[in-house]
Amino acid sequence: MLVGQSNMQGWQGNAQGYPADPDGADQRILFYWNTPQHSASNNEWTYLQAQGGRFSAGHFGPEITFSRSLLKAKYKPAIFKYSLGSASLAEHWKGPGEGGMYDQMVSELGKAVAQLSGQGHTVRFRALVWIQGESDAKPENQTESYGQRLSNIIRDFRENIAQDPNLPVILGVDEQHPWVGLNPAVLSQQKQISANDRFVVFTSMEGLEKADMTHLTPAGLQAHGRRIFDAFAGLAAGNLSGRR
Repeated sequence: MLVGQSNMQGWQGNAQGYPADPDGADQRILFYWNTPQHSASNNEWTYLQAQGGRFSAGHFGPEITFSRSLLKAKYKPAIFKYSLGSASLAEHWKGPGEGGMYDQMVSELGKAVAQLSGQGHTVRFRALVWIQGESDAKPENQTESYGQRLSNIIRDFRENIAQDPNLPVILGVDEQHPWVGLNPAVLSQQKQISANDRFVVFTSMEGLEKADMTHLTPAGLQAHGRRIFDAFAGLAAGNLSGRR
């Protein structure tokens, strides 16, 4: 499960810079995505690829190197990605039962899982990756309630969707985004959630190559995907030294 806003979507991930795949790994990775009102896999599973829109060649996010790393580690990945740039938790995602993007995502995820099961696959949730928060750092947004809102989503997803109270969760937000710099509460609350739950890890975006004040370049997105995988591998192995 890959979820978030622009750097999960890959806002500056021009697919002209899509990483080469000489071994054909992408054809062995199932992929389902939706960027509401922008691009989707048409409610069907396909294989890992650039998503339509943004650029003539399409765009991509951290899912490419993350998924390939999973495959190399002998997992059989089926990647569900739901993302939208500038989407705040307070205004857009909202919480369980509030009729926002989270509920929409859960509904679509249910259909996607049913498709896989109908095709004979056994589906096991491995992780929730949440790369989001910059829009919630706007001064006018409800920053003080961000941590509680995010905790509610994590709890609901674990209990009611994945049915795994210890499902690994990977968090991330651009620490150097101007809004986060001026209002670091979102960053500190993500880190606090990580500190209080040994199955949650915060991942840093510091040092990743950017195209502008916040959006990662194709190279930055590839590096980000590898960081996310390293965090997942650390949680999966019970090795909390993987925290960032």
